[in-house]
Amino acid sequence: MRDRAISIADLNGLRLWIESKPEVPNGDWYKDFGSFKICGHGSYPKTFLLRGQAAKGVSL
Repeated sequence: MRDRAISIADLNGLRLWIESKPEVPNGDWYKDFGSFKICGHGSYPKTFLLRGQAAKGVSL
């Protein structure tokens, strides 16, 4: 977390987002939390990207 400069507030945002049981598309998607992005395909998260890295798919 420190090495990648991910904020506690953004991690908390991820927790709240997951707890809300969001609906995601069947294809590629991503959710930007500010200091990182979570990317997935269908119902499965696949990777985390750092701020500034390009994501593909539908922005949630």
